Amino acid sequence: MDITEKNETLEFSVTGRIDTNSSPQLEAKIKGCPANVMELVLDLSQVEYISSAGLRVLLIAHKLMQSRGGKFAVRNPSDFCRRIFEATGMDSALVIR
Repeated sequence: MDITEKNETLEFSVTGRIDTNSSPQLEAKIKGCPANVMELVLDLSQVEYISSAGLRVLLIAHKLMQSRGGKFAVRNPSDFCRRIFEATGMDSALVIR
């Protein structure tokens, strides 16, 4: 996972799988965002699989940024992620670019 910080924006480029094994690490990084971050972006273009545990982490990120008055977005979701977002209704709950 690559992390890029620019001004008040933090972007995570996630690769591989977001599942019960990897989601705790992603969740910890999200919860550890510096207080000055007002926009959090997750690039999911290289994610081949996302489980319900991964979806939970995205909701945590969304709620964290809402609590700060900031923004959360998913960028470039892979085809698999996009299908999961559509099947679960997450595509209407999250900002997807």
